[in-house]
This record gives sequence, structure tokens and C-alpha cells, in this order.
Amino acid sequence: MSVTAALIDGKALADRVRRRVTDEVALLRARSGIVPGLSVVLVGDDPASHVYVRNKQNASRAAGMTGETLRLPADISQAELLATIDRLNADRSVHGILVQLPLPRGLDERSVIERIDSLKDVDGLHPSNAGLLAQGNPRFVPCTPLGVRELLIDAKVPTRGAHAVVLGRSQLVGKPMALLLMQKGEGGDATVTVCHTATKAPAAIARQADILIVAMGRPEAVTADWVKPGAVVIDVGIHRRGDGSLCGDVDFAGVAPVASRITPVPGGVGPMTVAMLLKNTLLAATLAAGGPASGPNA
Repeated sequence: MSVTAALIDGKALADRVRRRVTDEVALLRARSGIVPGLSVVLVGDDPASHVYVRNKQNASRAAGMTGETLRLPADISQAELLATIDRLNADRSVHGILVQLPLPRGLDERSVIERIDSLKDVDGLHPSNAGLLAQGNPRFVPCTPLGVRELLIDAKVPTRGAHAVVLGRSQLVGKPMALLLMQKGEGGDATVTVCHTATKAPAAIARQADILIVAMGRPEAVTADWVKPGAVVIDVGIHRRGDGSLCGDVDFAGVAPVASRITPVPGGVGPMTVAMLLKNTLLAATLAAGGPASGPNA
């Protein structure tokens, strides 16, 4: 029996999250005088990075936050970049620091991430935040996997006891996604398998998934024969075809008739990534004000 997938609308949920964040930003400002501040560091001239950064800054301003984009030349030295991070760490009006990745060749991403104050690490990549997530006590979680979990919860996808397969093991998506799905409680308690470039027969493993999360970085790599009928498919990828249209890591036209639910590209995971960045920045400002951690990343 064929299955027609229902769309999981990331844009609609992201709009609701952004409205809640905007309300909470106003409350924080009225209560403590603190306005959440987000600073984005953009190194080099990668066109895609410029688009992403502009979207993030526009969203933060629309939510009532302050912030700036520091545009630095691609030939900046490691020492100069680290000095920029140090200045932002010391600035009390900056609550969130995001370094847009990837960095140009010659710059050490790891040392840059480690230099960010862990309480301002709204990308959730600092070793302290990664460690807290691994321990089951998350503070700042990378925005894309956090957004995926919110999508699953909002769509009432049962995760407890489900077999979730994550295709990809990146620090930004795959690994934290697996850890989130293993957390106790809502949106977690799943049995998780992670596939990567050395995995034998990944399609066969993917076909076992009740929830298939695809973050491979390869356009339309997952076809219908990778998907168990009735599975929930979350497509994290985004690519631009030769004709200018967008696609994900999943062959949407082929997979949609097989899955029970699926995220579109665009309009699926992407808007949630930006919404979770705002949520993390609000959390950072709340912590700076002496308030408790709250929300799904507490």
C-alpha cells in the first residue's frame, strides 16, 4: 500500500518560535534592562555565507535584539581573529557569538571555537557545551539539530523506543543530533544508529529507520529505496541546482510517496535553524542576567 507523506512545515513552526522569542526579549528588557546581543563573525567573501549571515542578523533585529556582523578579510591572521573573539568575549553587551563556518584555508576552526566564551557559544560547538550535551545536561545545543528535535515534537512524532537513523556524523549536525535523540524525555529516548562514509550498506540500515534524518551534504542522495514505508524523513541538506532551484539531500519526489511525513526544501529545517539561534541567544542573555536556563536546551 502506497503512503502519501504529510509535510512537516518548518516555516510555520519557526514563525511561532520567533514570535515567542520576541515576546520574551521584551519581557527580559522590561525586567532587567538587558537586550540580547548577537555578534556574527564573517571571514572572507563566500556568497552563501553572506546570505546566511544576513538572514540571521535580520531575524535577530526583528526579534528586538541588538547585534552586529563583523566582516573580516579572508587573509586575516589567526592571531587577529582570536583577538576579535577576545574583544567580543569581554563585551558585556554581546551575549551570543557566532563564527560563520567554514573559515578560509589557513585558519584553525577548532582553536577559534574553543576561544569563544562557552556562555556566549550560541552555536553550541564549544567543548564545554558539547560535553554537557553528551552528559545529558545540555545548555547550548547546535541550532540545526535542536530545530529538528523541535520539529519532531511539534509534529507529535513518537521518538520513545523508535529507531532513528542519522546519515552523517558532522560536529554541527550528525553527532549532536544523535545525542539529542538519545536524551531522556520528550523528543528523545530513541534507539539511534549513525551512518557515515565508512558505513557498509548505509541504504540497508536507513531502510530500518522509523525516523530518518539526512545530513549527508550530497544533493538528492537518498532515494525511495533507502526509506522504509511510513518512515518520517527529515532532510537537513540544502543545495542549488544548475537551474537555480533548491533541493535537499533527499530525492523529495521519489521519497514523498513512501514516507509518512517529510520536511520540504526549502521551508523545512532551514527556518528552524535561525529560530533556534534566536532561542539560544535569548538563553545566553537570560543566563547573563542571572536567570535560570529554560526551554528545550535546558
